Amino acid sequence: MVRKNTGIIADTARKYGISLYFMTKQFGRNPLVAEAIVESGIDKAVAVDLDEARVLYKKGIKIGHLGHLVQIPKGAAAEALDMAPEVITCFGVEKAVEINEAARERKKIQPILLRVVEDHDFIYPCQEGGVKLQNLEITAEKIRKLTHVELTGVTSFPCFLFNEESGRIEATNNAVTVKKAADLLKDMGFNIRQINGPSATCASSIPILKAMGITHGEPGHALTGTTPLHAGEGEPEGQAMVYVTEVTHVFEDRAYVIGGGFYPRSRMQKAYIPSKHLLLDVDDIPLEAIDYYVPVKIGKNEVEVGDTVIFSFRTQIFVTRAKVALIDGVEKGAPELLGIFNSMGDELTK
Repeated sequence: MVRKNTGIIADTARKYGISLYFMTKQFGRNPLVAEAIVESGIDKAVAVDLDEARVLYKKGIKIGHLGHLVQIPKGAAAEALDMAPEVITCFGVEKAVEINEAARERKKIQPILLRVVEDHDFIYPCQEGGVKLQNLEITAEKIRKLTHVELTGVTSFPCFLFNEESGRIEATNNAVTVKKAADLLKDMGFNIRQINGPSATCASSIPILKAMGITHGEPGHALTGTTPLHAGEGEPEGQAMVYVTEVTHVFEDRAYVIGGGFYPRSRMQKAYIPSKHLLLDVDDIPLEAIDYYVPVKIGKNEVEVGDTVIFSFRTQIFVTRAKVALIDGVEKGAPELLGIFNSMGDELTK
């Protein structure tokens, strides 16, 4: 299913002239899934942080984009450059200087993007940062003087989000900001080749990227069919990921299932017990809770210890304790377990 989804997204991107980097953090930086994505039409990855880049690079995956969302630590700039990323995002002049020095030592020119923000942009908590649009010209002139970096583009996050009221993916003000930034830099004489607009990149949103003047998207959850848009019907990408656990105990009117893979922003609503054909409601996970268990509301239904429970939700496996079991051949009726991995992409057993 991941191969099929990748092909759909890659074909749509080619049709609209959009370049793609694929994101792997959502499915635990899994190298075998990454290889399947490359084979299916998207050949470069965006690594959310250096640890993700290390896992992918070690497996021979080309690194397209580094430094966004997590900036490269100063002491790792040289290592990052040795991975030959297509672009590195900098949140300001200081980071560009660090990249410049590492590039100078390697006698190479490193293309960089600037993260640009405006006052009315939407930024997730604890992800704030970037060059204010009103300061972009001053910042760009300072970067122009650096000898071993080339300012080739701009980015922000999130540039597109699912609107629950309209039921569609829509551009945020961030997308408007990066387009303004790109136009300003072009007027200053910079060769802007990339206007990067990540978040919610999928077959349905790619035409919107094109209409907004975005050149690059970064599919992540669309590869597994688990964006908020895919909770509805009619999208070409199919679901490729479920969370499987079991009931360990029943207390009052709740069945408690083993945690480790739940995620507070998942908007999880239902749990399915296949042996009993039960679709049940799930309690919200309070932010102060530790992910030991999740309570499932069973009411008067008969639920037993040991029952398998299946969930599907928007996860971020790399910030969980989940294990990833990679399965091929389900659609042929001959499922094969390819391996079991931890949330960082390391194989554990088979």
